[in-house]
Amino acid sequence: MDRLHAMRVFITVAETGSLSAAARHLGLPLTTVSRQLASLEAHVGANLIARTTRRLSVTEEGRTYLEICRRVLDELDGAERRLARRDDTLDGEIVVTAPVVFGRLYVLPLITRFLVLHPGLNARLHLADRVVDLTEEGLDVALRIGALPASSLMATKVGALRLLTCASPAYIRKHGEPKTPDGLVNHDCIVFSGLPREGRWSFRSAAHGRYAVRIRARLAVNTAEAAVDAAVAGLGLTRILSYQAEASLARKRLKTVLAAFDDTEVPVHLVRRPVRMPKPQVRQFVEFAARELRGRLGTAGNPRG
Repeated sequence: MDRLHAMRVFITVAETGSLSAAARHLGLPLTTVSRQLASLEAHVGANLIARTTRRLSVTEEGRTYLEICRRVLDELDGAERRLARRDDTLDGEIVVTAPVVFGRLYVLPLITRFLVLHPGLNARLHLADRVVDLTEEGLDVALRIGALPASSLMATKVGALRLLTCASPAYIRKHGEPKTPDGLVNHDCIVFSGLPREGRWSFRSAAHGRYAVRIRARLAVNTAEAAVDAAVAGLGLTRILSYQAEASLARKRLKTVLAAFDDTEVPVHLVRRPVRMPKPQVRQFVEFAARELRGRLGTAGNPRG
């Protein structure tokens, strides 16, 4: 058995979810793919793929081994590129994930410019308002907004965003503007479930320091765009990240309230899998994106034009 080839077959099966799809992707007979996977499982002494009638899935042992396989092959590819002195000419593919709105406004333009600089490179951008597992879904780089949990991922901080409390001018004219966070008890609120503690909002004051107030959630949504749209429509106040409110604030469709109490900063990181010798396109993209995003986000948590 060619173990490196079998590892590539296993990775492709895990990413495509079926033996036949992996065979098509690799340009191999289905029997060869099945045999390579079975030989690898026999070699490691564990079932790597759970086979059902509808779809294949990676087992718990398989997920651990999948991360190892990707790390080994990434480092091998990186070493070969260095030996061949091909680092200056990027080719292949890079796969990036980011939250939907931030990805469209900030990450997509970065990828576009990066591809123009490197004509031999291809990219895939996966936009999703959820935490996507890099190893399980075969991704190279993720942009994460918020505090990072403990993990083996390598993180590069690129800035911070601010939480803003907003309402439409029409809502404020009809219901008044809260002067302190405690005044939110008398207002309808629109909560975005992508942010932590959506049943409470945290503020800071000279008298109380940082404290949380309970809010009345008239509407709960799972995307920032929906929260903005509902607030613009006059349904209530919402609390969203600065970049999510940027366009509506500029058009005066929303107005910030409680600005004196709203100092919450949310960190922004680029994360990648812990490979000692990452693929050149991954290393160079992280360096490029970090430099560009730091210029856009600044240090105060407010996006710059």
